[in-house]
Amino acid sequence: MTTRTDALTRREQILKEAARLFAARGFHGVGVDEIGAAVGISGPGLYRHFAGKDAMLAELLVGISGRLLDGGKRRVAETGGGPGDVLSALIDGHIDFALDDRPLITLHDRELDRLRDSDRKLVRQLQRQYVELWVAVVREIHPTAPEAEARVAVHAVFGLLNSTPHLGPLGRPATEALLRRLAHGAFAALSG
Repeated sequence: MTTRTDALTRREQILKEAARLFAARGFHGVGVDEIGAAVGISGPGLYRHFAGKDAMLAELLVGISGRLLDGGKRRVAETGGGPGDVLSALIDGHIDFALDDRPLITLHDRELDRLRDSDRKLVRQLQRQYVELWVAVVREIHPTAPEAEARVAVHAVFGLLNSTPHLGPLGRPATEALLRRLAHGAFAALSG
C-alpha cells in the first residue's frame, strides 16, 4: 500500500530528476520517458503525479521561489541578534540554495519564459517579496544608503551567488566561505 509520504517522496524524486535533465538538455530536449526512466517508472507513469512536463516546470520554478521566500522569512523571524546577524543568515541560506540547487538556477535562467503567464507572474511576485525582505535588512544596516542602491546591491549579490552553476571545483567549504566573503563585501560597499 502506498502512503501519502511515499507519493510525496516519489513526486520529489521526479522533480529533482526533471530539474537535472531540463537544466542539462533544455525543457524541449527531454521527454517524459527519460524523466520516468531516471526515477524507475514508465514515462506515462509520471501522469499519476503531474499533468505533464509543463506542470513539472511550473512546480519547480514556483516551488523554489516560494521556498526561498519562506526560508528568508523564517531566518528573519528566528535569527537572534541584530540586522547583521539576520543578513548573515540570509546569505548563508541563499548560499545553501545556490550550491544545493544548481539545476534550478540554470532552469530558471533558461526556461522561465516557458511558464504560463499566471505561473510566471507568481514566480516574479514571490521573487519581489524575497528581494524586499533582503532590502529591508540591508537598509537597517546601511540606513544612509538610498533604497534604490540597496535594491541594486541585493540583486547584484543574488547574481553573484546564483553564478554557482558556472563555478569551478573549489570544494564546498571553500566555495561557501568565498561566496560569504564576497556577498558581505558587496553589501559593505554601500557604506563607502
